[in-house]
This record gives sequence, C-alpha cells and structure tokens, in this order.
Amino acid sequence: MAFILKELLDKPEKLTSGHRLCPGCGAPILAKWIMMATDFPLVVANATGCLEVSTTIYPYTAWNTPWIHNAFENAAATIAGVESAYKSLSRQGKIKKKVKFIAFGGDGGTYDIGIQALSGALERGHDMVYICYDNEGYMNTGAQRSGATPKGASTTTEPAGKVSYGKKMRHKDLTAIAAAHHIPYAAQAALSNWQDLMKKAKKAIEVDGPAFLNILSPCVRFWRIPDDQTIEISKLAVETNFWPLFEIDNGKWILNYKPRERKPIMDWIKVQGRYKHLLQEKNKPVIEEIQKEIDEYFHWLEKRCSD
Repeated sequence: MAFILKELLDKPEKLTSGHRLCPGCGAPILAKWIMMATDFPLVVANATGCLEVSTTIYPYTAWNTPWIHNAFENAAATIAGVESAYKSLSRQGKIKKKVKFIAFGGDGGTYDIGIQALSGALERGHDMVYICYDNEGYMNTGAQRSGATPKGASTTTEPAGKVSYGKKMRHKDLTAIAAAHHIPYAAQAALSNWQDLMKKAKKAIEVDGPAFLNILSPCVRFWRIPDDQTIEISKLAVETNFWPLFEIDNGKWILNYKPRERKPIMDWIKVQGRYKHLLQEKNKPVIEEIQKEIDEYFHWLEKRCSD
C-alpha cells in the first residue's frame, strides 16, 4: 500500500503550524506524518521535551486532537491509563467509536528516564503505540548525552576535549529491547523514507496491542547541521547503515532497506558539528571503531532477518 501525497494533504492536520519548534526540527515532521497515516480518532500523550514545550506555549496549542502532557518519565504509563479507561467505558457502552492511543517521547524520556514505564506498558499489553522521536540527546535541557547518543558525539555532559573524544559508549538498541517484550509490532524508521515511515505508523496504530516506533529525528542545534538539511542527514544515516530500517512483525524480523552501495560512516560524521573533533588525525581510530561496530551490527541484523 502506497500513500498518495495529494490525499494526505487534503486531510485535516492533527498538528498545526504556528508551533515554536526550531526550523528543520524532525519532530513535528514525523508527528504530522504519523497522525496522517490513520483515519482513527487519536488521543495523544506527550512526555516533557522539545515537542511538548514548543507546541503548547500557554495559552496556545498546535494539537488538533485530544492531548495530554505528562512528566519526562511517564508518557507510556499515562497513555496506558487512558487506554484502560477507554476500555472500561467501552464495556459499559458509554463509548461506541473505535479510538487509538499514541504516546510521543524523545530519546531522553524513552531510552533513559521513561524506559521503566515503557517496559511495563508493553508487558501489560495495552493497545497503544509508543513513538520515540530520537534526536540522540536531551535537547530540551541543553544537549546532554542520553542512552541514544552515539559513540564519538560531543555533548555538554560528555564533551570532547584534551582528555576525551566525547561519548565512549555505543547507543542502546532500543528497538530490539522493545521487540523483546514479544509485542505485536516494533519498527525503526527515518524521515528520508517517508512512505516506509507512514506504512509502519499505520501498521503500528491499527494493530491490536502494543506497538513501538523508533524514528531518527535530526536536531539542527545539537547535531550542528543546516536547518535545510534534515532530510538529507536522515538519508545519510540510512545509506551508511548507521540507522537501518527494519521491523519486527509478530516476531518476524524484516529488513526493509539495504543500501545498494553502502556509504562510509565518515560521510555521516563529517557533515555534523557534534563530530568535528573526530576529524582530527588523533581520532582516526575512533572512526574506524565506529565503522566496525556499524558493519558488525548490520551483519547481525541481516542474519537475524533471514532466519
């Protein structure tokens, strides 16, 4: 199934213009596309973060759908509670229509602070979708490192300098962690492949039971990229295998895209200011190590998807 752009543009917007997110921010793009992917009525919970604070500056809101703000750590718990209330009201005959439930959280509120609530909601089997807009750091509070921050990136809490090249650990494989809960659907997507993203969003929203989407969401301020290069940077992430596109559909692992000619990770690194220190000769071994880890992971992923 392919989405037709003209038909999408004719749909009412569930996230309107006029918000205060940065030019080039990936979060409002993916939020709009995801909510366009289904015709079901939606209820949205939004963890504290850039998407929340910049779309709901009192007394205004950019959300054209029922929306709940909650703390950094409990977006999954909040939407699970709303979904439980809806089920109760449906059983009592007080609600007749089918409603779907979505939680949006950044990587800080998903990989780190909110992983306990997320794990609990997935394990309990709530009919909900949790969407992580992954900008690889705590952007709302000043670009601190998170569990999603990739190796080598410089952040305010793990900066590059004379004694360090930035973050030394690899980022978590949160999509695989979510899939390990044996949920009906989990997937990884990117803005550069919008048809793939929207197909996954539709599948995640309309499946019965919990679903998880992890979507790379470039941050122009932290990544130090031009604000007109969001989609190009997303494409580079996919073409270098830094951010593979795959899904786990009822336990079956599926690789959605394999670059015809994989680009070296240097192509991804050299266009982002957060990595500029890695271009120094002394840090060449770090780039080689990052490349090795990416190649090993993609090899593992290919094997996992062929089983």
